[in-house]
Amino acid sequence: MTYFDNAATSFPKPPAAAQAAADAIRIYGGNPGRSGHRMSMRISEKVYEVRRRAGALFDAEPENVIFTLNCTHALNIALQGVMAGGGHIICSCLDHNAVLRPLAAMAEKGQISWSAAEVIEGDDEETVRRFRQLIRRDTRAIVCTHASNVTGTLLPVQKLSALCREHDLLLILDAAQTAGVLPVRLSMGPDIICAAGHKGLGGAGIGLLVLRPGLELPSLMQGGTGSSSLDLRQPDFLPDRHEAGTLNTVGILTLGAGLEHIARYGLDRIYRYEAALCARVDAGLRQIPGVTLLTKSFRLGEKAPIVSFNIGQLDSAAAAGLLSDRGFMLRGGFHCAALAHPYLGTGHQGAVRFSPGVFNTPRQAALLVEEVKKIARNPPARLNLS
Repeated sequence: MTYFDNAATSFPKPPAAAQAAADAIRIYGGNPGRSGHRMSMRISEKVYEVRRRAGALFDAEPENVIFTLNCTHALNIALQGVMAGGGHIICSCLDHNAVLRPLAAMAEKGQISWSAAEVIEGDDEETVRRFRQLIRRDTRAIVCTHASNVTGTLLPVQKLSALCREHDLLLILDAAQTAGVLPVRLSMGPDIICAAGHKGLGGAGIGLLVLRPGLELPSLMQGGTGSSSLDLRQPDFLPDRHEAGTLNTVGILTLGAGLEHIARYGLDRIYRYEAALCARVDAGLRQIPGVTLLTKSFRLGEKAPIVSFNIGQLDSAAAAGLLSDRGFMLRGGFHCAALAHPYLGTGHQGAVRFSPGVFNTPRQAALLVEEVKKIARNPPARLNLS
């Protein structure tokens, strides 16, 4: 089986990640920050080292790097914290449900209002203009994905940051698809970065919330931190304010191994390699009659390493099933993106998503194109899972 579903979760993980997970259980079994004995101190040191490495990647101070359950958890802390006082927030039409559902839930309770801006492929200025048009007197923030998990389209983060500065808004960046693949830094302009450990960062069961200096958010959860234990209030300092309960040391140490892998390979090398595989598949699929791609093109620097397509009128989940039968693991369906598919005109069919990783090869990409060609040439007469 050839795995091409790295936009969902990366596989295989860097070899060192498996060793880090084993070490977390076998060697570093203490509870960080809870005790003064040797085992607790050893895991505390390892956790801090991973926090420091993550801070270096995101251009943040270590204490401003908060470990979360996943990117969704980080986004909930950010969104519910920033919008705690009510008001209006703008997202993009390509955002993941990890953004859309918290916004919809808060709006349903009458706490906030929200709008979704169109993203115009290949025209950053027009995209920014669409966001600008939605700004109101009570707008408090913009939240957007760095790259669509459906199309790979990159949003103009620095231009949106400039727009936020102009109107005194906060910018929350969902970097689930780009962290560990493309540069994602606070110096690019976002006030908050939310990232998934299990994708490009090579960790497992972990996420990150990265805050710019001086930004304070109310805690989403309260509980034990190992600090200020006689105070009934959640600590008001970072990272403890947002890290209630025992940390996922297994996930944190695997994340550390993933960060070492990224440092060794280099972000530019990782992106260029994965993008080259996407460019090969994109070009090959465009030559197949009956295959439709969701974007106009795949250009280096304009897309994250994702290529989404459909084969004729086949339901995308059914098409992905046929490819799985032939040894290729891709995701079909609607990709947890409630607004993106209606916007892209695929609300009835979804899309098959190709998302390679650094452990894939050009030959595997070429073989996938050949299998899609065979399916498109002889599509099944009746196969629809919708």
